[in-house]
Amino acid sequence: MIEDTAGRSMVRAAMKAPYLERDEEHVLALRWKEDQDQQALHRITVAHMRLVISMASKFRHYGLPLGDLVQEGHVGLLEAAARFEPEREVRFSTYATWWIRASMQDYILRNWSIVRGGTSSAQKALFFNLRRLRARLANGAEPISNATLYREVSVALGVSEADVAMMDSRLSAPDSSLNAPLADDTGTTERMDFLVSDDPLPDEVAGDTIDVERRLVWLKAALRALNARELRIIEERRLRDEGATLEALGETLGISKERVRQIEARAMEKLKVALVKQNPEFETQAA
Repeated sequence: MIEDTAGRSMVRAAMKAPYLERDEEHVLALRWKEDQDQQALHRITVAHMRLVISMASKFRHYGLPLGDLVQEGHVGLLEAAARFEPEREVRFSTYATWWIRASMQDYILRNWSIVRGGTSSAQKALFFNLRRLRARLANGAEPISNATLYREVSVALGVSEADVAMMDSRLSAPDSSLNAPLADDTGTTERMDFLVSDDPLPDEVAGDTIDVERRLVWLKAALRALNARELRIIEERRLRDEGATLEALGETLGISKERVRQIEARAMEKLKVALVKQNPEFETQAA
């Protein structure tokens, strides 16, 4: 039930709005499409608000305010009016139904849970059909196992059994706050306290950052031992995300790829010597 006065007034106005005959609806749709006649748009939308309210009532069991669903449905109704092509000789209500339903379903998926779920067509089909299919399959004489349920639903909706199991778990249990205290605790311990992070500790991050910066300083100093051609080859071959090939560098420098390889090997040796000179402990590591 819509709680606010404005919402109740909107429902009453929608129920009192006259139906549009096919010819009148066609004329109004043309006026809106060709002339952007706002009055024509208003008459079309008002006449179809009862369709929005009727469809919103079908989604009430998802626990969201009916007024919000009606508002989202109205957005879908306006979208349908913007896209409607009266020359196709299709009743506007037939066309608008899809847009109204899609708008409400998107709203439900965004707000039903604090945990965002998938919004693909397959996930939507699962979300809005799993309960119905479960109820239908459970009407048999024998109880149905979860394995059978998942298999039957996956075939019916064209999704994987893993996706069915995941959606079933989401629909079967409410959201739990990570900051909620444990049931058997005095209230000082939260669920969050038992989550294990694979990320490095802050001191490890700081240490790695310092090490990287120190190595960059050493590398820049060592690169000064190279001549211009050696430096270019090392930069092109070793210091870029996608290193240049020996052949490409040879063509650019006007030398053979074998010569590029020799210069690169010599430059790497010079870098090793320069780094060991700065830090003698590198000699045992490089060996």
